[in-house]
Amino acid sequence: MNSLPDYAEAAIRVRYAETDQMGIVYHSNYFVWFEIGRVELCRQLGFEYRIMETEDDSYIVVAEASCRYKRPAKFDDLLTIRTRVADGQRRLIRFAYEIFNQGSGQLVATGHTLHVICDRLGRPKSLPEKYRKYFPAAARRRSQSGGSGPATNLETASERS
Repeated sequence: MNSLPDYAEAAIRVRYAETDQMGIVYHSNYFVWFEIGRVELCRQLGFEYRIMETEDDSYIVVAEASCRYKRPAKFDDLLTIRTRVADGQRRLIRFAYEIFNQGSGQLVATGHTLHVICDRLGRPKSLPEKYRKYFPAAARRRSQSGGSGPATNLETASERS
């Protein structure tokens, strides 16, 4: 039996266009890099996000995003984006990120994104069963509660939408 990876890593090199006048990476680029990490994590878990959208009408819509900047990244730095599933529920998935400078080994930034599972019209829906195995936090919670435990505050909030 193959076990799922705890996290995925993706490498990127900072492009000149991603920096400001001082040669420091502009803050919004970190969110683009988080997306690179998410897509790579899905691939390494064993499915393609693109297929999830087209074949299963399931979109992972960003509902919340945060980034904590620890050290500046600069043009031509080689960075590693480490992405993991921090939490998974029926309608919500939280991803956590760490970005490291490969040259120095220093932590550059951390962050998270919270996603609501939606259909193509933007209506919240449950994550299709075939994908639930890829989000072990949700699978553990279901098995511990017998699959019918009370909804968390996050799950309840998404169901009101």
